[in-house]
Amino acid sequence: MEKKLHENICEERMFSSIFNKLSKDLHNFLYYKFGELLNPKDKVQEAFVKLWENCKNISPDKAKSFLFTTANNLMLNETAHQKVVLKHQQTKPKMYTNESPEFIMQENEYMDKLQKALANLTEAQRTAFMMNRVEGKRFKEIAGLLGISTKAVEKRIYGALTKLRKDIKEL
Repeated sequence: MEKKLHENICEERMFSSIFNKLSKDLHNFLYYKFGELLNPKDKVQEAFVKLWENCKNISPDKAKSFLFTTANNLMLNETAHQKVVLKHQQTKPKMYTNESPEFIMQENEYMDKLQKALANLTEAQRTAFMMNRVEGKRFKEIAGLLGISTKAVEKRIYGALTKLRKDIKEL
């Protein structure tokens, strides 16, 4: 008659035992299958982290299968990601524009004016304006983040827009 042990992977002793027993084999498996470029050591660590996160759902006799499957999938995902990165690296950015040199010069001058005008805003106006226009946050969100009323946010952004229009025209 076989006696079943009711051990849980969540117990530190059991998890440590599984780690000591399987980590080297798992690393070697990944290294031989995928090579060193995709960081098999990192994937071994990630696989054990996932085992720890799911320790209540996995029995000790299924741990090895879970680890090897998870680590293999992590490496496959990394391989797919590297292919996408390589594909984007191979696309050449266009080295020409349809804009005239005069247009490009005017655009650069306008950007300089805009930067100077933004620098002339008060910190409160600049913060509210950038959160709204650059980050796309709504007035209510900005008010919550800054700890002020929605009306105060509206006033700051309105003041920033007025000052920006005036400063850009002057420059």
